[in-house]
Amino acid sequence: MPHDFYMQAALDEAQRGRNEGGVPIGCVLVKNGEIVGAGHNRRVQKSSAILHGEMDALEATGRQPGAWYKDVTLYTTLSPCAMCSGAILLYGIPRVVIGENTSFMGEEAHLAERGVELTVLDDAACKQLMADFMRDSPELWNEDIGT
Repeated sequence: MPHDFYMQAALDEAQRGRNEGGVPIGCVLVKNGEIVGAGHNRRVQKSSAILHGEMDALEATGRQPGAWYKDVTLYTTLSPCAMCSGAILLYGIPRVVIGENTSFMGEEAHLAERGVELTVLDDAACKQLMADFMRDSPELWNEDIGT
């Protein structure tokens, strides 16, 4: 499947988060061409300190041995923060496809230094969703990124 298919699934997750009153960031994990985990930022919905989209998708994937992640690709609508990048490195996820990094530049340099293959799609729909959210809910956005 092309990147567009999986990124659309991540974007659908992000929109779910927005519809629930949360931060619109979504993520899917893909293994052998199949989505094995999907999630969206649910910090607001679950009153959680850590449920970013990537963390929620990892949680939805369930407990797996470390070697299981060696052929997983993580698709996320926004550049991964330090926490989510740490989880990517911890589990040895080798590939990350990022919808956009204009709204927020996460730890891409650190991931690349550690050998993670990064692809930035510069996706217009991902950018628009975040721009709308940042305009409409700046206090929530600032809370989510720790400012």
